[in-house]
Amino acid sequence: MRINRYIANVTGLSRRAADTAIAEGRVSINGQPVVLGQEAQETDTVHLDGQPLAQASAKHLTIMLNKPVGYVCSRNGQGSQTVYDLLPPKYHNLKPVGRLDKDSSGLLLLTSDGALANQLTHPRYKKEKVYRVALGRPLTKRDLTAITQGVELNDGPSRLNIRILAPARYEVRMAEGRNRQIRRTFAAVGYMISSLHRTHFGPYSLRDLKAGSYRPLP
Repeated sequence: MRINRYIANVTGLSRRAADTAIAEGRVSINGQPVVLGQEAQETDTVHLDGQPLAQASAKHLTIMLNKPVGYVCSRNGQGSQTVYDLLPPKYHNLKPVGRLDKDSSGLLLLTSDGALANQLTHPRYKKEKVYRVALGRPLTKRDLTAITQGVELNDGPSRLNIRILAPARYEVRMAEGRNRQIRRTFAAVGYMISSLHRTHFGPYSLRDLKAGSYRPLP
């Protein structure tokens, strides 16, 4: 198969991103630089950024990470620590499934399976995510009702399913995944979030995984 497809199958990168890596000289086959359009065999040894890639026929790999606050979900942290700083090199080719912003913590999935990532993030599949949210002050009944019925944001209405856990502490459930949606929804009615922690993503649960730790998924 073509080398860009090989890389996409193994890492979850898009073919365009794979083409960019090839053009930048970051890919080799059996120790030799490759060119765009070159073929790769399943028995070849392929390296990306100096790291060996699993064979294209190998089983996809997915891990769960309990992301601490202060880490960004990208390869280039632009001065910040990234989630890849928490992982050994053999996992550096995995791609985050959705995002958690720098100030948020909790369940983050990283995978080489593009199909799984699509099933978890595409709006038509409506995979529920669960968060623990702490505010600087309790929601009034009026504002709680407003959020559950729908708050208008600049990219459309946002409705959150909220359960009160304690004063100024809430469980939030949602099936969407717009950029910083929970923070923007609370801000729209005058509240700042002091902590945002994801505990569930679709069928996956953080359970007792400690902050900064990870585990491979079956």
